[in-house]
Parts: sequence; C-alpha cells; structure tokens
Amino acid sequence: MIRLLALTTLLWVASGCRAQDSPPPLESQRSADAQQPLTHREVAAPPAVTGRQPLLWVSLGAHLGACVDAPPLTLTAASGSLSLEDRSGRRWSAASVQISWRSVPLEQPMALARRVAGPFASFESAERVALRWRALGVAAEVAHPADWEVWAPAGALAPENLLVRDWSTRLEFTVEPVLQLPEGGTTLKGPLQIDAPGGLRWGQGVFQGPFRLQRDAYGSWTLVEQVPLERYLEGVVPHEIGAGSPEAALQAQTVLARTWALANSHRFRIDGYHLCSDTQCQVYSDPRQAGSAVRQAITSTQGQLLSWQGKPISAVYHATNGGVMAAGPEAWAMDAQPYLKAEADGDAGWQQRHGLPLQQRSAVASLLAELEGAYGSAHPHFRWTRTLTASGIRQALGAPAAGLKGPLQLDVLARGHSGRVLALQVSGTDGGAPVVLKLDRIRRTIRRLPSTLFLIEPQGDQRWLVRGGGFGHGAGLSQAGAIDLAWRGWSTERILAHYYPGTVYGPLLPPLESP
Repeated sequence: MIRLLALTTLLWVASGCRAQDSPPPLESQRSADAQQPLTHREVAAPPAVTGRQPLLWVSLGAHLGACVDAPPLTLTAASGSLSLEDRSGRRWSAASVQISWRSVPLEQPMALARRVAGPFASFESAERVALRWRALGVAAEVAHPADWEVWAPAGALAPENLLVRDWSTRLEFTVEPVLQLPEGGTTLKGPLQIDAPGGLRWGQGVFQGPFRLQRDAYGSWTLVEQVPLERYLEGVVPHEIGAGSPEAALQAQTVLARTWALANSHRFRIDGYHLCSDTQCQVYSDPRQAGSAVRQAITSTQGQLLSWQGKPISAVYHATNGGVMAAGPEAWAMDAQPYLKAEADGDAGWQQRHGLPLQQRSAVASLLAELEGAYGSAHPHFRWTRTLTASGIRQALGAPAAGLKGPLQLDVLARGHSGRVLALQVSGTDGGAPVVLKLDRIRRTIRRLPSTLFLIEPQGDQRWLVRGGGFGHGAGLSQAGAIDLAWRGWSTERILAHYYPGTVYGPLLPPLESP
C-alpha cells in the first residue's frame, strides 16, 4: 500500500531564506521539462574518486547565500593574498575578499516537481530508502536540504508502505554571488575558483585548498576544498580520536577514516561534492593540528583499507560502546553486515558474564552495573545517567507532541541483541496517537541521551531517570576500546579484526573507485 500526503506547492525555506534557483536550462532541456519537470536544480557531479592518490571535494561551508539577505561570505588568506577567478575568466587578487548575494531574474521560469520521502535521521536510513526506490527503476536521489530526504521524479511509483509527499514550485529568480570592490559590486559567474598559496582562514583553522564556490541542488552555494585523501586524514584523525592516542589506536582510526571516506564519497553527489566536514560525515578541521604521531600513522598505513568482498566496508565508529557492540541494524535502518555484529566487548570473563542476547531488562541492568573486564571502561560516558522531564520531551518531539493529551508515558517497545532500545514509545495517558521513535532517531530527537543502551526508571511528577552506557551508535570500532586495547599491546590489525571480524586489511586492487 502506498501512503501519499496531499499535493502541495511549496517554496523551500532554508535558514529563514526563500530559496532561489540555478541558471536557466538550455533550450533542449526546456523542451524536456515540459514533459517531465526536473526534481531539483541540476549540479554537475564531482569527479570520481579513483587511483592511488584520490582527490576529495569536501564542503567547508554549505547553504551559503540561500537568499539575497543571507550573511556575506568573507574569504581571507592566512598569509599573502588569494586569487579568485569566475567562470567567465575574470580574475581578482587580494588579501581578503567579501562576497554578498544578488537576486537575478531567470530568462525563463523553471518548474520543479518531485516526490519526497523523509526526513530521515541519517544518510544511512535515507540511502536504504533510495535503494528500495531504485529497485523499482526510479531515479531516486539522497538530498540534504536541511535533514536527509530522498527525492524521486513527480508521479513515480513509490515502494510499498513508504510515506511520501509531492512537492512542486515555480522558480523565477536565482541568487548570484557579488564581489564587493571599492568601486562597487560585481556580479560573478560561478563556479568560482579560489587559490590561497599561504592557506585560507576558515572557522578556527587554515586550509590549503584549492577551493571552489559552487551552487548546490537547492540554489544556495557551497565552499568546497579540493583535498588529497591523505591530507584530508590529517584533518580528521586528531579530531576524531585525539592526537595523543597510542600508536595502534591512531593507525586503526586512520585506516577507518580512509575507508569511510572512500565508501561514502557519493554522500553529497546531488550537490556536486563528496563529503561534508561536520558530524554528518567525519569531523574535518584544521590539518595543521595533526602532530608527528598522526602524520606517522597516516604514512605507515598509506593506502590501507578494510574491505569486504573487494569493496570498502561501512567503516562506522563511535566514542564508546558501553561494553557491548551493536549490530548495524540496531543503529540504522540498514541491511545487516556480517562484520558489524552485536558482541560483548571485553575480556573472557566479561563475555561469559554478559552473553548475548541482552533483550531482557535484567540482563541490561546487570551489564550497566559492571565495569570490570570491559574494554574502554575509562571513558567518561562509559556509564551515565540523565533525568528527562515531560516538558523537555515535548520540546524535543516538537509538533508530533501536540496530539499527546495529559501526562506522558515512556515505554521501551523493543530491544536488540546488544540490549539497545530499538523503539521508544511516548504516549499521552489521556489519549492522542503515540509517538514511536526508532533506532538512530531516538537519540537524535532526545539529544540528552548519549546512546540507546539504557534503562528508564519513572521518578514521579513526570520525571524519569535514565541509566545508560556508551556514547554514539555503538556499531563498529569503539574509540575508547581501541585506545584501551592499544595500551594492552594489541596491534592495529588485531584491533580492527576484533571490531570488524572477517574483513580484509590491505590495499584494494586498482583502479580504486568510490561507489
């Protein structure tokens, strides 16, 4: 059965801005659009990530210039000057430039229409839906206008039981970048090429580049760095696991960061780049903070990946698992992977005392009451408590909470083999349709919960004590566990084999290519 919301004609709103659009299509495209509207503003796909020294296009800043009154973009060279060249070949050079935004009428209005599924709490969940849609022969794409969504052509057949809505709009303007000069503003033709030989200051860091300012699928703009994979790792590894971690843990994290980047380089294909730089991808920050230990870890593992059946694995990792690894489907709506298993994460005694499954409340309580023998138990979030209130829960749920009448009630509907909560129901004791949060949406909605490995204890007066363990989704490598095992003398390969059993450590056969 296909569930379909009412047809709506909307304007996309991002950061309080009315969305604008891309340059007008070619005449041949306009004729085709009369038959089938485009689903979004088309952007050229980034180059394939191939070869022994892959190049990544990484977003440093997204959704820039979503409207004419969006904040201006200031680009400043860390030393010397930077150069900027637009598509028409005009070139400028200065120590710092400021770019504002201008609304420009389209020569020909553009109609957009699509069928939308989502929002989803993660790319992984959205991609699974996109794959179901593609199996029906539909050109479905994952997008990230604010949350993760899946877009398909208007009128496309939807997978069974998938909730979708129809979206359409007519675009008459585009937002273009304007270079502010002493003599006035000059409208630029994107994409813009930006070189900063002495580095570009961005946020709290300095990045080497080169850079591009290019349009995305929503009509706003993205500042992209074109960075070799091995240099990209310098900006990831110290910010993900800490530069002071022992050698084997640093090397394990490096291998995973490299594997993850290659396996996920299609993540923002619809927007014309490969990866973002925040927690929706891997945190990528100032590469200068990579000290000698991090650089040595990158050099000593250069080109090394984890693979399964000849492809980079889904190399997910997290801060600490609280003493038990999660299977992939316990974290996201994804197909089970043989190397992402639910297992007790500790020495032989720990594994014997906490044999899986941990689906009974008493088994979870027993695990949370212990520390001795678990790997990574020194992490500050290995065990935690939180107090939830009805008002806080309603605020976290937002609009869906409006229908919940009377005092609230929290119920765990299902647990996975690792003891993690798979479904959490919030209901009103005086009526209203309950709200059920599943998998990663639990902690992404109730953000005070560090993980989904927890027990709930009512405290009266619409308050609940939550006792839990771990920080993050719990699947794959526990960074705290890897650090602990490295201090115990485990090698890099042994650590990786422990958290991803059955995978192959080593280089992929060339030519290497992203999904």
